[in-house]
Amino acid sequence: MRRRWRELALAGPLALAAALAACGERAPLPGPDVAARVAGVDVRYGEIEAFVREQSGESSGALSSEALSRLLDQYLIETLLVRLAVDTGHAAPGARRGDAVEALLAAEPADPPGEAELVAVYEARRAELARPERLELRQLVAEQRASAERARRELAAGAPFERVLATLDDEAGSAASGEQGALARDDLPPAFAEALFRLPEGGVSQVFEAEYGYLVFQVVRRLPAATPSFEEARPLLERELASRRADAALARRVGEARGRYPVEVYYRNLPFSYRGEFPVARPYDPR
Repeated sequence: MRRRWRELALAGPLALAAALAACGERAPLPGPDVAARVAGVDVRYGEIEAFVREQSGESSGALSSEALSRLLDQYLIETLLVRLAVDTGHAAPGARRGDAVEALLAAEPADPPGEAELVAVYEARRAELARPERLELRQLVAEQRASAERARRELAAGAPFERVLATLDDEAGSAASGEQGALARDDLPPAFAEALFRLPEGGVSQVFEAEYGYLVFQVVRRLPAATPSFEEARPLLERELASRRADAALARRVGEARGRYPVEVYYRNLPFSYRGEFPVARPYDPR
């Protein structure tokens, strides 16, 4: 029976649950504070609550069942990875969870992408990497239209932007004013975009009325539509491919851990409706 139990455990949690059901066996009722069991080790709900606060900054009572289910799954996956790290000798028992997981993943370093792969990805994504025409903009926000009109006139006359900004009386508007970065037409409200894209470099817009005040824009620079060269796109492509490889390595490790260790969620002990990906246990009370 012991050998059969090991075989079932290695077959994964779903096979284990099916085999137990076929045998008419069910796990005994856990304590009321046990949220799950991972490889025979109880996971207390207090651990889950602490993890929820750490990850979200909220108590479990402030989150939806969907969010809590995702966080519980995340905690269980991390628990599986820690157990795998210890059992495979990549981390010592009692090591910090984050350190154990990092050590496990570092044991399978990903090869950097080769030149041919980078070129192939660049060619496949060339159209996606193309940048539309953009404007580098500055924005002034005033509470009163009269202040905005005065600021517009001063900017149009050549006054430095920072000096005009310093004359605004509205502190809230001053906080919202300043450099806006490079924006494409789709980044701007349609009512602003058409007028702003007609302006030359250094041009000053009319006064626009918005919910949070009166706005004046100045065009710092016009950036034409362009497709980055392969060398310009290389750093982005290298980061994306490295991230993709890391995700694949993590998925392999998670699959290995889930195949090795059974996991059951005691949904009746949870203060929310569990909608995650792990099997739920249906224990019985032998008393």
